Amino acid sequence: MNTETVMTMTYQAMKVVLIMAAPALLATLVVGLIVSIFQAATQVNEMTLSFIPKLLAVGATLALLGPWLVGTMVDYIQALLAQIPEMAS
Repeated sequence: MNTETVMTMTYQAMKVVLIMAAPALLATLVVGLIVSIFQAATQVNEMTLSFIPKLLAVGATLALLGPWLVGTMVDYIQALLAQIPEMAS
């Protein structure tokens, strides 16, 4: 195994992590922005008001996109396992 192989594998792993984390992070960002605007408009500064909607948004996102996320991870792992014979030689 040479450095090019290691760098390629690292790049692929980071790309898969970014693809899998992006939906939950974007949902949290959007909900956080909406809650922040609501808090600024009403001057209500309750900490749980921002936490619970974010938690629900991430849960809903993972429930809706769960099969796609699992499929993405399975495809990555299958490709990684298929590369093992090439790395051994």
